[in-house]
Amino acid sequence: MTEPTDLRARAADLPKGDVVAVLLEQHDRIREMFRTVLDSDEEHRQRDFDRLRAFLAVHETAEEMILRPVTARTDADVADARNREEAASNVVLAELEHLDAASQEFGGRLRAFQEMVVAHAEAEEREELPRILETCDDPMRQVMGKALLAAEAVAPTHPHPSTAGSPAAQWIAGPIASLVDRTRDAIRAVTR
Repeated sequence: MTEPTDLRARAADLPKGDVVAVLLEQHDRIREMFRTVLDSDEEHRQRDFDRLRAFLAVHETAEEMILRPVTARTDADVADARNREEAASNVVLAELEHLDAASQEFGGRLRAFQEMVVAHAEAEEREELPRILETCDDPMRQVMGKALLAAEAVAPTHPHPSTAGSPAAQWIAGPIASLVDRTRDAIRAVTR
């Protein structure tokens, strides 16, 4: 197994747009977004959580659609484990979305969720991303990076536990869910 710090050292020399580099940058952004939400005052916590929620929903969907099928070709157990983690994470994210962000319950559950998400990212960095580096050449990783960003552009912005953890379900239901989510987000933005 590769340690996340070893992977980051190797990834430092990757070209911009390489799927491994993109995902490591996103993992860092997710960690920072959790800190922002946890440090937010009550007035801004909901807004900051909504940003985190949307980013996580988009990120996980794109990973399931683009990264996971490639991982499954070389290690189905690793792919299955990451999909199960993402499915569980999606359920918790959906629960958090329905809580009052100013409540104590929200804060406690968000901290537990943060641990869950960080553990998942570390597992990807230890078990999955090194496999991608080893089994995919530079041009393939560049194509995967572009595909990941394209998938994120059309991915749902809210958790959908019924499709989470299933790349096939993401491909089938994702575009419709995304349209509904992005329409709902636009209406909420103008009515708040």
